[in-house]
Amino acid sequence: MPPPARVLFVLPGGVFLLFRESGASVAARILEGSLALHLTENFRHLHGRMPAQAEIRSWERSLPALINALIEAGLDAVEVLVEYSLPLTSKRADAVLAGVHPTTGEPSYVVVELKQWSSAYPEDDEPMLCRVDSYPQPVLNPIEQVRGYCEYLLSFNGTLERIPKSLAGVAFLHNATEFGVAGLRIVKEDQHGRLYTGEQRGAFLDFLRSRLAAKPGARAADVLLSGKVRPSKQLMAVAAAEIRDREQFVLIAEQREAYEKVMSAVRKAKRSNHKEVIVVTGGPGSGKSVVAMSLLGELYRRGTPALHATGSQSFTKTMRKVTGNRKREVQQLFKYFNSFMDAEPNDLDVLICDEAHRLRKTSANRYTKAELRTGRLQVAELIDAARVPVFLLDQHQVVRPGEMGTKEAIQQAATAEGLECTIVELDGQFRCGGSDAYEKWVIELLGLDGGTPHQWEADGKFELLTAESPQELEEFLIARREEGYGARMSAGYCWKWTTKITPAMTALPTDVVIGNWARPWNVYGDRAVLGAPPAPLWATDPAGFTQVGCVYTAQGFEYDWSGVIMGPDLVWRTDRWIVNRSASKDPSFTKATPDEDIDRLIRNTYKVLLTRGMVGTIIYSTDPETRDKLRSLIHPTSEVEALALYN
Repeated sequence: MPPPARVLFVLPGGVFLLFRESGASVAARILEGSLALHLTENFRHLHGRMPAQAEIRSWERSLPALINALIEAGLDAVEVLVEYSLPLTSKRADAVLAGVHPTTGEPSYVVVELKQWSSAYPEDDEPMLCRVDSYPQPVLNPIEQVRGYCEYLLSFNGTLERIPKSLAGVAFLHNATEFGVAGLRIVKEDQHGRLYTGEQRGAFLDFLRSRLAAKPGARAADVLLSGKVRPSKQLMAVAAAEIRDREQFVLIAEQREAYEKVMSAVRKAKRSNHKEVIVVTGGPGSGKSVVAMSLLGELYRRGTPALHATGSQSFTKTMRKVTGNRKREVQQLFKYFNSFMDAEPNDLDVLICDEAHRLRKTSANRYTKAELRTGRLQVAELIDAARVPVFLLDQHQVVRPGEMGTKEAIQQAATAEGLECTIVELDGQFRCGGSDAYEKWVIELLGLDGGTPHQWEADGKFELLTAESPQELEEFLIARREEGYGARMSAGYCWKWTTKITPAMTALPTDVVIGNWARPWNVYGDRAVLGAPPAPLWATDPAGFTQVGCVYTAQGFEYDWSGVIMGPDLVWRTDRWIVNRSASKDPSFTKATPDEDIDRLIRNTYKVLLTRGMVGTIIYSTDPETRDKLRSLIHPTSEVEALALYN
């Protein structure tokens, strides 16, 4: 009988592992038929749910193929790390083999991606992707998949950073023939990414022997698992070139002040056991993200470990695309707030929390494993993760229940830990044409600071117009696009969103219906559909214009002209705004959400939508009395006259 499984559920830096054992021990479990049972139970304990049947089948069929190869190669003493998660991500390598290199005697590691495919072929014009008959969508070529795992580990595991040549990666398609997957080899193979089929079993055994000696691998596994999770110096050097050297990141006034205060705190932290929290507040377009990017680039240039994090999927994915366009590894420096639930205290020098108004009370969600459901505040996790945690926020952009990112909440969390908290206010305006007057007008229009609406007085920096119909709004924006401007339409969340697109559909569902005018919401999810960009790229991809964006895809972005549709969730009645919670279709609003919170969140939603434009904003309300009020505040003429004026 094999010994009880050595389960390692949670390791420093957010690394998870189902279990580790020697090849011989895993082989014994396979022989007695208990391997899949052990893995299933460990998975349930780790993730709080049962594994999918596809995962169980992989454990029952693919792991034995790998273990049999190890045994036949005479490598039964090699340590096998099963379902090894990549630091600070949800991605998992099927197995990592840890042992001793047969030539150097140093630790040696092989990342293994296991596939049950019998055949696969490359996607047309996309060699990095491939088609498998049983999958509805193309998937990443396994050579590139395992290479990506290796590159990520080299970028974030301190042990591997010191011995980069110790790592290799291989995809083992044990059911495949060479004929069945020959097309996949159009992707270049190297030490970090190569492929073997079941038909190449002998070559696969030779490869394993070239990387691993017939010696115990437990110590090498210990070394790997003890490696600190932090960006490597090589990755930071690449990021410095990709981020810092971009000419658009130029700091002025309070932006420079915020930057210098962070760098001063970093110097203090290096000289002594110093820890300081810094909060940078400012309205839309005040330059918070410019400060964040400038800090990242400079910190990486200096070799200072730092990460960028947000609570916004759209914002994070766009930052990954923009800054990592030429160097894919740079994308991995952009994380989410809930990536630091079990991070080692002060393991990073700097953690830059952008869009920090998206902070939530805790990082736990329905997928969080039981041992991490501690009730610990998310802001406390982020503060603890770095010597200098930096929070950049605009508290008027809190738009979802449970979001609680304010400077007061961060100050309280810092005080609770006995830490100094420095506040920097960014008063400048770099969005909305640089018009401070417009941002203040929006805040008073919506009563966010207790003010009341007043007539817009044009300041020559920003243009503000009303439309009498959604058709007028769209036609105006089309005309601006023909002049070379960028433009988007967005709306309050007052129409149900069809989130499931079926293969039978030939066009996106037109969910936003106003009279005889109807348009689709932006695409739901991370894939382009029917010519429309995925949700994270709606605000930046030109193809996003034909869809109506919601606050969750617009927040954090900007475009030249912004068309805003105010729905029936916020209407003007006589002398005040009335919030109609029943008109909102936002699924994040529940019966348990208090009316007071709904009121604040809906007003904040329109504040976000109304402050996306760089050149101008055009507003339409579905409610006649509200349209009258807006017209009296903005312009006495209809948008038909405005169109004539512009054309």
